[in-house]
Amino acid sequence: MSSTSDLVPLARGTIPIAHMRSLFRPADVAQRLDKLPAKDHESLRSTYERMLEKGPERFQVKPSGLPAMQHLYDELPNFSAVLDDVRRQLALCQDSRDALEITPMLLLGPPGIGKTHFAREIAQLLGTGLGFIAMSSLTAGWVLSGASSQWKGARPGKVFETLVDGNYANPVMVVDEIDKARGEHAYDPLGALYSLLEHDTAHQFTDEFAEVAIDASQVIWIATANDEQAIPSPLLNRMNVYEVKAPGADAARSIALRLYQGIRGGHDWGQRFDPEPAEPVLERMAGMAPREMRRAWMTAFGNARLDGRATIELADLPGAQGRRQPIGFSH
Repeated sequence: MSSTSDLVPLARGTIPIAHMRSLFRPADVAQRLDKLPAKDHESLRSTYERMLEKGPERFQVKPSGLPAMQHLYDELPNFSAVLDDVRRQLALCQDSRDALEITPMLLLGPPGIGKTHFAREIAQLLGTGLGFIAMSSLTAGWVLSGASSQWKGARPGKVFETLVDGNYANPVMVVDEIDKARGEHAYDPLGALYSLLEHDTAHQFTDEFAEVAIDASQVIWIATANDEQAIPSPLLNRMNVYEVKAPGADAARSIALRLYQGIRGGHDWGQRFDPEPAEPVLERMAGMAPREMRRAWMTAFGNARLDGRATIELADLPGAQGRRQPIGFSH
């Protein structure tokens, strides 16, 4: 069964093609549900009932042709090698019946250079869903694979929830700061990835909470990290590894300008400001990490507005001398 879906407009107007893919066997879920004791395991019962109510079919989307990507090259110039690879893999499945296949990727680089933003942009480009796991704030080792329903407070893992509760068989799953996964959990936080990153074994992924096999083979995996040494070699071998460097001076200036124009154009109040920032301000902004630029522009817009100006000045930027006000009581 195939259809053209208008549920998710792709970047720059590309029409997505959506086939339907069955992620699990309803008979297996019904059998598990029938075996549950009448008064116990309410959370597990609710999970099975939700699966049966929603059914196993999910959209498996891909672009109908090679989508326009120049805006991403302009916005993320330090990711050009990664974008080249994504473009090659997209070209293989265009105008064919083949499913979209993107090799799992690991983006290595210093904090703040746009790795997480890149992952979100890829999800938007492909027109599919997005699951996000921040390993640095992980409080449970079973966040990926779920925990046995015998444990108090147990619940399904993020992979299961993204597939079963979402609309897509091939969402983008971001494992952010994978090198920050803590090793003191009873469960290895990364243990499930060994099978999830292998296309063949991911077909029959079993969440430890639901204990029903689901097809996770179409998930598009993007991991980010600062330190490659903290990642087990068997996982590195399952991914295409890209070392993403901080943008150079010209690229950083371009990113800062695009952010200014994007913020200005995306808000009604933006029309009160100059079409482009002054050169000294742009140069100062270019010295920041991309992650910091948006916050800095918002602060600067606000400061300029408080002063009734249409032009942002250096003094409006965060950290400018004389702008920071002391917090607390004066003596």
